[in-house]
Amino acid sequence: MSVAGKQPLPAPLERPGSLLVPTWTKTGIALLYDEVSENAYDIQLKLTKEVLTIQKQDVVCVSGSDHSANHRTVTLHRQPVGGLGLSIKGGAEHKVPVVISKILKDQAADQTGMLFIGDAIIQVNGINVESATHEEVVHLLRNAGDEVTITVQYLREAPSFLKLPLGSPGPSSDHSSGASSPLFDSGLHLNGNSTNTAPSSPSSPIANEPKYEKRWLDTLSVPLSMARISRYKAGTDKLRSNAFEVLALDGVSTGILQFYTAQESADWLRAISTNISDLTLQNMKMANKCCSPSDQVIHMGWVNERLEGADSSQLYKFKFLALKGSSFYIFSTPPVSTLDWVRAEKIYNLCEVLFKIHKLWLADDCWLQANFYLGIHQDFDLEDQRPYCFSVMVGHGKSHYFNVELGSELAVWEKSFQRAIFLEVQRTGSKTYMCSWQGDTLCFTVDFALGFTCFDSKTKNVLWRFKFSQLKGSSDDGKTRVKLLFQNLDTKQIETKELEFQDLTAVLHCIHSFIAAKVASVDPVFIDSQSIARKYMYSN
Repeated sequence: MSVAGKQPLPAPLERPGSLLVPTWTKTGIALLYDEVSENAYDIQLKLTKEVLTIQKQDVVCVSGSDHSANHRTVTLHRQPVGGLGLSIKGGAEHKVPVVISKILKDQAADQTGMLFIGDAIIQVNGINVESATHEEVVHLLRNAGDEVTITVQYLREAPSFLKLPLGSPGPSSDHSSGASSPLFDSGLHLNGNSTNTAPSSPSSPIANEPKYEKRWLDTLSVPLSMARISRYKAGTDKLRSNAFEVLALDGVSTGILQFYTAQESADWLRAISTNISDLTLQNMKMANKCCSPSDQVIHMGWVNERLEGADSSQLYKFKFLALKGSSFYIFSTPPVSTLDWVRAEKIYNLCEVLFKIHKLWLADDCWLQANFYLGIHQDFDLEDQRPYCFSVMVGHGKSHYFNVELGSELAVWEKSFQRAIFLEVQRTGSKTYMCSWQGDTLCFTVDFALGFTCFDSKTKNVLWRFKFSQLKGSSDDGKTRVKLLFQNLDTKQIETKELEFQDLTAVLHCIHSFIAAKVASVDPVFIDSQSIARKYMYSN
């Protein structure tokens, strides 16, 4: 996939393992949304391989002597046709400054070269108007005579509704009544109370006066290594419309980045996610240089975990997951040193976990809920509004329910869990669990080469052994007991073996892992055929 558009979908077996597009370098206009004031400010985003930079516009002196870095004083000569050549918005009554919202091309304000859309008016002919209402400033400018001196300061965080592009035809105002709206343009390109009917000399920059330009200046740089993205309001299911937030490893936030269209938001989300993923891959390679071949990092990254509160309200928290060696790790913060790996919140053996996709977005308000269509049993309430959900079922019947931001991330996690589990099964070779039946203490072994074996824990005498292919079914009580149904190769009859385990869930997950790994070892296409996310992710 490129910035220009989508490439043809490759065949499933040829698709890159990461399922993500190449690293993006991207620049574009967006809004920075303030959830407290509910205002949005114009910004420019610059994306590189390692950093997302937020730029805000400011007026800078590019030549001449800059007497004041913040304030500019400009003299305008009112024209018989066109007046001052500008429009204003805002006012103290709305808790926003009076701002130049429009400058008419080639007219008085434009000819000075020193005024810009977004300039807040500080003084008019020496009179301070910072606390003035909209109507007061309009009246003052219209009755200021043919020569008007104004002092301005560029407002870097002027709400976007106060500005209009250069020369754009803003909403017309009816000034016949003498009233105007502070949130609509009051056009000062009309003649005010001029005392001179002769044409005034055009407003133009004086040779020795400083020259100003409006430029995008860096205000915040967010490193993308181990960064995370959220499209949701903190801890809730409330999706921000065409907006998301990027948070660096050290907690620095971009704020809420808002986009004009859903497509723009999706493109930026994909681009930033891809660069974060590439940097995570680099970190994995660095970490693996210090690890033995049997303890390599297969995949790691940020997810949202759903937590059930005491009041049953759904809360989500960022978690950092890692698949490394024989274990599945859950962290609150990413491991940045070898010592951090022992500080995980949870560590599970990969042979004893079960990865399940629960919900993913297909297209146009269509959900695929895996537990419904695929016969997957689970206890989660799927009424939340988050797409791309999966769970990891662990021992003693417990589960963790996660959500990711993109379908491509869901597909990567699915494939990574499959690969990590299969590698661990092949490395381990066999797992043995203590069990009992009718008062006897037994051992139950799942072996990658031999299948299932049950033997006496004291005498080590083998009681029975079956291949994986002989297992024809099973049932359990959901607590400790399981019935395994095997077909006798000689008699073709079904033999039932009943066992009791302390942690039945872990044993059942282990059996599932070994059988899946065994099938995959003889049928490589099996992995792709079992991939739900990879099969449907391109339908979005």
